[in-house]
Amino acid sequence: MTEILDDEAADLRRANAELQRRLDECCAERDAATAREAALAEVLDVINRSPGDPGPVFDAILEKATRFCEAVHGQLATYDGEFFRFVAVHGDASFVEEQRAKGLLPPSHGVTWPLIVSGEHFVHMADVRDTELYRSHEGARRFVDVGGGRSLLTVALRRDQTLLGALTIYRQEVRPFSDKQIALLESFAAQAVIAMENARLITETREALERQTATAEVLGVINSSPGELTPVFDAILEKAHSLCGAAYGSLHVADGEAFRTVSVRGMPQAFADFLRRPFQPGPNHPVRKMIEGAPFAVVINSTEFDDPIIQSALKLGGMRTGLFVPLRKDDMLLGYIVASRPEVRPFADKQIALLQNFAAQAVIAMENARLLTETREALEQQTATAEVLQVINSSPGDLAPVFDAMLEKGVRLCEASFGALFVRDGELYYGAATRNLPPELERFVHEPFRPSPNGSNGRAAAKRS
Repeated sequence: MTEILDDEAADLRRANAELQRRLDECCAERDAATAREAALAEVLDVINRSPGDPGPVFDAILEKATRFCEAVHGQLATYDGEFFRFVAVHGDASFVEEQRAKGLLPPSHGVTWPLIVSGEHFVHMADVRDTELYRSHEGARRFVDVGGGRSLLTVALRRDQTLLGALTIYRQEVRPFSDKQIALLESFAAQAVIAMENARLITETREALERQTATAEVLGVINSSPGELTPVFDAILEKAHSLCGAAYGSLHVADGEAFRTVSVRGMPQAFADFLRRPFQPGPNHPVRKMIEGAPFAVVINSTEFDDPIIQSALKLGGMRTGLFVPLRKDDMLLGYIVASRPEVRPFADKQIALLQNFAAQAVIAMENARLLTETREALEQQTATAEVLQVINSSPGDLAPVFDAMLEKGVRLCEASFGALFVRDGELYYGAATRNLPPELERFVHEPFRPSPNGSNGRAAAKRS
């Protein structure tokens, strides 16, 4: 009987121990789940506190991802459709410093990036050393032999079908990641995508507001400076360069077959002085493409561009990358805007479109100035004609005041310095009115003279006869 009781007591103790073990496991899982939920909540809080700035979010995500997935190192890289770039790195100081020093990297540089780019949602390598990739891929061998990596997990950052980046963690011992850890890293990756999307939307909204504000300010300058193009061109350059990330540039207008610079911003004085001289673009100059109808032209790297003006821009102005946008009305090229950078960094499509918008505003200003000038000139001509007619009416039979009035109006409207009006008397001519003539010329024109057949007066008399 005693033995039976002892056996039952032993069974009861084993059952209790098993129950306690299961309870401890449940409590541990509960605590781990609570900790994971708290970590995810903390990341969301960082997202809310850092609108438009994903940097702190990436750091928080990577720190928590490596800690809760029991990894030693980790890195988060963004992808622009062509290159990856590390935006957060976690691990020992030397590893962090080495990774952050790297710039744009092609997918082939990474161990798992090529698979992520090809469409994989995640890549899990239990032991990188025990893969064909280790034997054939230099990056994989460096990852193991230099970095000490063994177990590796990468999760793609995707919005819909667009790859935005990759979140990677790894261990320096062979210990594969569990399904729960893979799912947790996917949750952190989803939060990284949320942060990136929030930053994108906020940035686009801010950029749109900045563009609208800049456009409104330029229109305000146009309205406040009717017929005055210099303040408009200066305002357009300042706004366009600021929003397009250009260091300096210029605005040029067509002058016959040549171009002349009417506004410069931010460039060295030596190059500004060089540009102010009218010039004709050579056969390789970017403007030639716009003369042929191109919507814009670019110089990616001026050191590789065969044109004397572009080489002067490099030597005197330090220009490496340049964007040229035409000022065009219908099919007529009125001029162009240049935005330049001292480093080789092409302009984005959005920046090209933005500069084209400012170019359109410059054309509006030029057209307004032309119409105002034509209207003012027509009014001045009509006024001058009316005033001369009044002199005629008020001086019947007396031509001297009429000639004086005609000459005064003609000299002024034609922006001349001086002039004379001659009348014909048989075969001779004499000056009937003068305006601002030098004394020696004044005496000469009042003497009757016979015009030379080859002179301007003689040719005019020949046409009249």
